[in-house]
Amino acid sequence: MDIINITAGALVGFIVGLTGVGGGSLMTPILVLGYGINPAVAVGTDLIYAAITKCTGIAFHHRHKTIDWRVVKYLLTGSIPSSLATIAYFSVYQEHQRAMEGMIMGTLSLMLILTAILVLFKNKIAARGDQAVGRNLRTHLRHKRPAITTVCGVLLGIVVTLSSVGAGAIGTAILFILHPKKSAIKIVGTDIAHAVPLTLIAGAGHMHLGSVDFSLLSGLLVGGVPAVYAGSFFGKKLSDKVLRPTIALILFLMGLKLAFA
Repeated sequence: MDIINITAGALVGFIVGLTGVGGGSLMTPILVLGYGINPAVAVGTDLIYAAITKCTGIAFHHRHKTIDWRVVKYLLTGSIPSSLATIAYFSVYQEHQRAMEGMIMGTLSLMLILTAILVLFKNKIAARGDQAVGRNLRTHLRHKRPAITTVCGVLLGIVVTLSSVGAGAIGTAILFILHPKKSAIKIVGTDIAHAVPLTLIAGAGHMHLGSVDFSLLSGLLVGGVPAVYAGSFFGKKLSDKVLRPTIALILFLMGLKLAFA
């Protein structure tokens, strides 16, 4: 275990607690840009980190009945096969390492920029989920909603496996749009219940490919878990009007930096 790894985990954990932005959106780019970690290793390690740290979230939401397991089933029906297919593709073409790294960097860059936009407009998405888009979906696509949810799961499985980003911000936004009648807490609980098995399976796939650094992982856990609580404490004292645009700008700039790296 390295003090640098612990510091990285503490930094990301603190920002996650401070802002509520998912660890994947911050952890992977910080590891790649700030610490020079190989992109595949950064993604694989972060996926295992996310699966471990979000497990308590499932227990909490299940106890409070804020998980729609039917929606989780639809998402997993799409995301697990697509994640496994992505890992299988990497396994077959593992010798083309530079091409794989380019694919990971490109996907990560795109997802960071998209996440930045969603972070900035998260409240508007939630508020309008039951308005124009929601009504349109309910009117025209009511019976197709399970199929559409599964297709969205397919897309999430691919991008999360490639970038470790998307299971949080992107998944939540999709659920707000497709299931506008659900309460915000149930959307969050359902998203976490989907994210844990997806990140665990995607992380196990990266482990099979040899792109998980366990020394790095242990350092991230030791530094990150306590720091999340510290960040949450200080986050209560800061204005969301300052935090949200600041973190959105950081994610956007990191996305641009990765795009041109």
